[in-house]
Amino acid sequence: MVVGSLKPDELVLQEAGSLRAFWPEEASLQNYADVLRRVDFPRYLLNSLWIAGATTALGVVVNGLAGYALARLRWRGAPAALALVLALLVIPFEAIAVPLFYLVSLLGWRDSYTAQILPFAANAFAVYLFYSFFLDLPRELEEAARVDGAGVLRTFLAVVLPNARPALATVAVLTFLFQWGSFLWPLLVTTGEAVRPLPVALAAFQTLPPRQWGDILAFGVMMVAPVVLLYLLFQPAFLRGARLAGPKG
Repeated sequence: MVVGSLKPDELVLQEAGSLRAFWPEEASLQNYADVLRRVDFPRYLLNSLWIAGATTALGVVVNGLAGYALARLRWRGAPAALALVLALLVIPFEAIAVPLFYLVSLLGWRDSYTAQILPFAANAFAVYLFYSFFLDLPRELEEAARVDGAGVLRTFLAVVLPNARPALATVAVLTFLFQWGSFLWPLLVTTGEAVRPLPVALAAFQTLPPRQWGDILAFGVMMVAPVVLLYLLFQPAFLRGARLAGPKG
């Protein structure tokens, strides 16, 4: 994809089946310039950054609190709530897309950031990941905080969260990546360009005449580059969190 984005459009398909497909003889950034000229790429980029960033921030808070409540607090509905979380893990999003779309339409949220952010603030997998991580944290840390007079919320913020950085990084990266690449739901709830994210914008870009494969590949590279950079930056914390929060043998 990267090599094709650097080639003149007429060579992309012509060299697709040869070894020359892996190395451009005449590299050029013209395709990237064409993308920026033909569509409002900065708008789509900002939309995706805002949607993915806001969902990630909300998700870390909401799912972290839910996971802590299931792992540490004693309340009557905890076993049933945990069973519900486990049940939700096996339900695909496609199974709830239609009723969720109907609800969003009733609330008047179509063509808005809210419709693309709020439904994904809570995530069963993230809740269970936090739950598994918090179960392994030493209780002595929280007990010492309570002896000093700290309440549940203060204990969570001052003691638990600083020791849960691997889990926080894992949930943050996974949530951001999922939202960044989300296509079906934004396609359903957006009709205009104002709040359109990059995946939907790329699909629409492919339908614009004339179809230039070099431009399409350049669009794809610009869409993927931010998440590749994000993963490289947070890879150590992500892998550590996945290891610590995973199954224990």
